[in-house]
Amino acid sequence: MSEHPSSSSKHSLKARMNEFQIPPIRDGLVLGKDSAIGSVAMRRALDLLISAPFEHIELEDEVISDILIRQGILRRVPQHKLIDFVMRRIKPLMGPEEIIHLELNAEVLIEEVGL
Repeated sequence: MSEHPSSSSKHSLKARMNEFQIPPIRDGLVLGKDSAIGSVAMRRALDLLISAPFEHIELEDEVISDILIRQGILRRVPQHKLIDFVMRRIKPLMGPEEIIHLELNAEVLIEEVGL
């Protein structure tokens, strides 16, 4: 495509590149109730791609239908606290058609007194 000689335009392209990693899901997914893929199909895909087991949490909500979360996260954070976090912090930022990828840092502070 040619430009008119008197026009002046500048073009810029930036790219951020990372190696594609398997698994493509690190800690969890939040599935919107109208997302293109449902929890059953997503769980099957996870079983094929990822050796770490994922827990399925089904929700009754107008935006979120399911949370798929790595079991290791649920060993550090109680399920009800994770659900509360997702409902308060993630849900307001998503639509029912979306699937949100979660990368979580679940830190536990352990203190033992009297040793």
